[in-house]
Amino acid sequence: MPDPRGSCNAQKHLLVDILLIALCAMICGAESFTEMELFGRCKADWFQEHLGLSLSNGIPSHDTFGRIFAALDTQAFARCFMAWTRSLQELTKGQVIALDGKTVRRSFDNANGHTAVHVVSAWASKNRLSLGQEIIDAKSNEITAVPALLALLDIRGCTVTTDALNCQKDIARKIVDQGGDYVLALKDNHRLLHEEVEGYFDWARERSNTLAVSPQLLFDSVAETQEYGHGRREIRRCWAVATETDWPEAVGEWAGLRSIVLVETERAVQSTEPGTTTKWLCTKVEKRCYLSSHLPHAAELQEAVRNHWGIENSLHWVLDVAFHEDDCRIRKDNAPANMNMLRQLSLNLIRQIPIKKIGVKARRMRAGWDTNYMMQILTAAKS
Repeated sequence: MPDPRGSCNAQKHLLVDILLIALCAMICGAESFTEMELFGRCKADWFQEHLGLSLSNGIPSHDTFGRIFAALDTQAFARCFMAWTRSLQELTKGQVIALDGKTVRRSFDNANGHTAVHVVSAWASKNRLSLGQEIIDAKSNEITAVPALLALLDIRGCTVTTDALNCQKDIARKIVDQGGDYVLALKDNHRLLHEEVEGYFDWARERSNTLAVSPQLLFDSVAETQEYGHGRREIRRCWAVATETDWPEAVGEWAGLRSIVLVETERAVQSTEPGTTTKWLCTKVEKRCYLSSHLPHAAELQEAVRNHWGIENSLHWVLDVAFHEDDCRIRKDNAPANMNMLRQLSLNLIRQIPIKKIGVKARRMRAGWDTNYMMQILTAAKS
């Protein structure tokens, strides 16, 4: 990491010491620069004894933490973050890499004309790791940030999933050129293709039902799964069709396109009327269309679609609930983006030591109470 401080006189503390204290403080529950300073003062002896920090000029002040994170080069920080993540665990073939954006809602600065920071993150579903992120320029959007993020990732043999916003021909081409596959959500931003795909599946399903035609004659692959729990039932159905013969125009426009997919989710609740037989009352049915470079294997495509939501449930939701990211009022210069990376770095480290039935928030509290557990997290040791 390049040191953003200009003169030697300003460097009373080593950059690595400042970043390490900030990382440890974040892991243990700190969420502001003042809390980082307080944590450092409380743990000064531990930092010197166990981590070898000299601290000849004491613990950095909260102003020092603030200035450093505001001035740190976000691109350099992101490159270091990705390099460390790659060294932590290798991506396995066939793994789903979900791409999605998130806004750090309280990071806006109206006084200086700065909008809230928006970040596109990459999430490895099997490893449960944040692979990296790209900060979106205020004058740009996710569509330009996703290719830049993909360029920094090794996606060979992996399946990249995105929401409808990033269902773009250039992004599909970028994924295929880098040796990956894709499952892209298709909605009305490609209105004509979406209507054509949705219309085909509606026609084929109706024909299969009314004429008692076997689904295998109209679809290349069909899959269905059911889950029950807490008085609720969820049925997921998937239909997949090869595009090679019936969709020549789409194949010509979308790089590597090999199948179109429809996923339907039906949710129901159990009837609570006493003395009656078990009844399921349907509460919601959702249909979603996808374009994919995979062969039409419905079960695998359905699993990839479901794994995409891991980035919402296991990354964005955790950052909001366990790290209170959306409540953070840090907003000066590069500080909001760098703090987002520090949170994701902390989350990756915490998850290297799996503990059943203990959430991330409780693990952060334990790290603050138990220095042995804190050392396990820092060294990524398995408990």
